[in-house]
Amino acid sequence: MSLKAFHLVFVTVCVLVTFGFGVWAVRHHDEVADSSIFMLGVASIASSAGLIAYGAWFLKKLKGTQYL
Repeated sequence: MSLKAFHLVFVTVCVLVTFGFGVWAVRHHDEVADSSIFMLGVASIASSAGLIAYGAWFLKKLKGTQYL
């Protein structure tokens, strides 16, 4: 597996994990009765959006490079 392919897999996993945690935190912030959990969830969802933008930039930058 090339470095490019590994990087794309790693970024994809990071997006899924951060978005999943963000959704969980936003949905369950009332159980803890603490607004910091809600803000952490919003920040996590924003981070996953940033990771998506980074992944698109990375693909555009290495467009001519092979995956293998």
